[in-house]
Amino acid sequence: MTFWFVSRHPGAVEWARRQGLAVDRWVAHLDAGEIEPGDTVAGTLPVQVAARVCERGGRYLHLSIELPAPARGHELDADELVRLRARLEDYLVLSPNQEKPP
Repeated sequence: MTFWFVSRHPGAVEWARRQGLAVDRWVAHLDAGEIEPGDTVAGTLPVQVAARVCERGGRYLHLSIELPAPARGHELDADELVRLRARLEDYLVLSPNQEKPP
């Protein structure tokens, strides 16, 4: 089982390091075809990629922040992410052709 952290943003990577996450693979972009059952993927993925992670038996942890409109459009550093209460939230994302689990 591999723990992936996916981000192209230096501030998000530094935030994750400060959280003490046991990351096995740090990547800027994810090829969902590499995900194995039991892997965990953390980051901010497009919904169709998150669905593919879940479809392949992976777990998706979304890097969530409450971003006010004035903060949009520029790189956030790790301290700003802390102030914005960044957190990892567990999501199960299903593609349209997948059935909901029992």
